[in-house]
Amino acid sequence: MNINNIRLGLSFLLVGGGLLGFYMLSEQPTVIRILSILAGVGAFIAVFRTTPQGQKAFGFLGEAITEAKKVVWPTRKETIQMTMIVFILVVIMAIFLAFIDISFSYIINLLLGRGD
Repeated sequence: MNINNIRLGLSFLLVGGGLLGFYMLSEQPTVIRILSILAGVGAFIAVFRTTPQGQKAFGFLGEAITEAKKVVWPTRKETIQMTMIVFILVVIMAIFLAFIDISFSYIINLLLGRGD
């Protein structure tokens, strides 16, 4: 058995122990119950980070945070302009689809002999 597999299994046992503690301490104050979960999650992170899978996961998380910092958010003016464009296009499409629906309904009624 590989040491990394043991660490990986131990890390999941630790988080499971924190959850188990949360439910077993149901008659204790909420603060103690939450601390049991936080202790389990903290121990999980500490052990999981030492495994190759944990190093890959935390590396990916770090890269994701770096990429998220590069995001350029639109200004208020741009947001309002794009919202208005979407609203106008929705109204135009609603009118177009209503026209198509009325046209098909009229054609079907003519074909079935129900039209005037």
